[in-house]
Amino acid sequence: MATTADAPAEPQQQLEPARKAVHVVVKGRVQGVGFRDWTASTAESLGLAGWVCNRRDGTVEALLSGDPAMVDEMVSRRIPVGPPASAVTAVVPSPAEPVHPSTGFDIKFTV
Repeated sequence: MATTADAPAEPQQQLEPARKAVHVVVKGRVQGVGFRDWTASTAESLGLAGWVCNRRDGTVEALLSGDPAMVDEMVSRRIPVGPPASAVTAVVPSPAEPVHPSTGFDIKFTV
């Protein structure tokens, strides 16, 4: 009779942690108030990767990627409040493809 010590070892799988990504468009008084810098700083503090940029229509656009709970925290609790001088009137999220965490978080030029 074989013992567990005699059983062949199963290969260990390296499971990637679950990742989620959301593309958001933020409306309101969100330009000229430090929203991009605040978004980058807050996202990095939550361990998120992605980017943020101003859009010519006066909105701010961002891609937030990382731990699903932290992405949800950013989209549902942090962005609607924003930095002190902002006045967010709407956050429009849509699903996106996650980016690798090593990409970090970038502030992009206005599009």
